[in-house]
Formats: sequence, structure tokens, C-alpha cells
Amino acid sequence: MNAISAVGERPSLPALDAQAPRGLTIQYGDTLSGIAAKLGVPLDRLLAANPQILNPDVIYPGDQLNVPGGAGGGNAGGDYTVQSGDTLSGIAGTHGVSLQSLTAANPQIANPDLIFIGDRIQLPGAGAPDGGGAPDGSTGPVTGPDATEPAAPGGDAGGVTAAQLQQIVPQLSASKAEAVAPHLNAAMAEANINTPERQAMFIAQLAHESGGFHYMEEIASGAAYEGRTDLGNTQPGDGERYKGRGYIQVTGRHNYTEAGRALGLDLVNNPELAAQPENAARIAAWYWESRGINAAADAGDFTQVTRLINGGTNGLADRQAYYERARAALS
Repeated sequence: MNAISAVGERPSLPALDAQAPRGLTIQYGDTLSGIAAKLGVPLDRLLAANPQILNPDVIYPGDQLNVPGGAGGGNAGGDYTVQSGDTLSGIAGTHGVSLQSLTAANPQIANPDLIFIGDRIQLPGAGAPDGGGAPDGSTGPVTGPDATEPAAPGGDAGGVTAAQLQQIVPQLSASKAEAVAPHLNAAMAEANINTPERQAMFIAQLAHESGGFHYMEEIASGAAYEGRTDLGNTQPGDGERYKGRGYIQVTGRHNYTEAGRALGLDLVNNPELAAQPENAARIAAWYWESRGINAAADAGDFTQVTRLINGGTNGLADRQAYYERARAALS
């Protein structure tokens, strides 16, 4: 998998007293759970410090977030424990250092696109070469787009906006679109789904497979998969344990193992993680990239894309309807 390309550097946390509340501007693609993990603060503490957030699943770029005193973050060096959903580029952006300096500080990472939950990442200190700090060790001004600017229009590396997602999936509520779009954008960036054609096909296929981003888990119990050695279900209970989950449903012990290994997620011991929106989007993007589906999308062969996703052409008319709306919205 390719690391997510950050759109400018994230602003570093101000150097305030360790016990004082600190401010953070929400960036495009952020989630509260992701922010909490990267700052090393429990999610409940982060929520308690921000009573203005009525729905923790819906936050907006440009909003100000109160960070409880004593939380981690900033670019003063030290180390960081990799959390679920992390990428090196995301860690670099959150801590105000460049990806180059972070990679240089961690020579033990053989593949920068593959990190694992629990790994310890060394953070370059402020003022380190290419580390994002000024020569005197201060943070300095942050370059890149203003966090209060509107999100980049869809159909390019900026991804899809919530409003565009509603055009593609008319039954999707505004709040649901706001919650889903950032995860799709992060996943598409991770898998180089970065042209209007690729994005239109990707979103259309996911919309069909998930019933308009409504279903995150197979309705059936999964008992029908028990003993399916072709799916790697060799242990008692594997059928139900590894039932289909996600936007493009990952099914069976083998597929959970492969997806988890590729994304740094412990899906084998925690299969329910596959049904979380951010992971569902990343798993779909991993599947897309691992099957080379970008090539079929670039060729404009929607039927072949459907075959690579479905194994056949089931629901082709519904998929095409989503695709036509996606092309119109993202053009």
C-alpha cells in the first residue's frame, strides 16, 4: 500500500504548559478516535474536553478542538506507539515533521508502507533536518493550505465531498455523508485512487456492495462458511467469526489475515474491526489495489471492474447507476 499523501503539514501543537488545555484545528480526513490515538489521550477525555461535539462521529475541517492538558503531540521528539489506522505520513503530519525525517529516524522500518500496531516509532526532535522545526528549535509558521478553506473538490487527489457523496448516493443523509466521506478519501489516497474515473468507479462499487453505505456486516450469521477451507476457515467457529464485514465484504480467516497484515490491523483476533467505517474503507482500497483494479478503471472498463469486485456481474445495472451519478458529481 502507498502511504497517504498529506495535503500540507498539520499544524504543530503550541508549546503551552503541560497541564493547560491546548487547541487543535481539525483537518480534512480527521476522526476523533484517530486524533485521540495520535495524541495519546483517551477518547473519553477528548470528548469531555469538547462538550460542543454532539455526535462524535461527525466533525468538520476547520473546527477547533480542545486537547486535554498532559496529552502527547507536538514535534519535541520522543517516541510514538503505532495505533490502528496509522500511516507514517499521518504520524508525520500529526507531529509536525516531514515524512523524510521520520523515515530517516526509523531505519528499522524496511517498508514505509507497512507498519504494525504496537510498533514504537522514533519522532525526530524539533529542529532536526527536514523535521519541520526552525533552526532555533521553535515550531515556526505552518505552510500549506489554510485549515479553514473548503475541502478540495472531488475528482482529484482531494477526494469526494460530503455533498458530492449525497449526489452519488441520494438516500444518504447529510450527517452520514459527512461521516463516510473522510474515510473514503483517506482510503482512496492510500491506494492511489486519485483520478475522477478511478474514484467514480470505486465509490460506485462500494455504494452497491454496502447498500448505499448502510450495511457494514453480512446479515446472515456466517455459519454457512464453517469448514470452508478455501476461505481458510480451519478452526471451529471460524465461519461466524469471519463472516463478511466492510464495504467490500472481507470473508474468511485467510482474507482477514491478509487484509490485517497489509494494513497493520489485528483482524484475526479482532474481526469486528473490519466493520468500523475507517477500516472498511481501507480494506476496500487494499482489495482494489491488490487486484490491480486501477488499471481496469483507467481503461474505462466498468464491467471488468465489476467482475474483479464481484466475480461476475451481479447487480450491474445498479452499479452503473451509481457510477453515472459519480461521474457527474466528480467531473
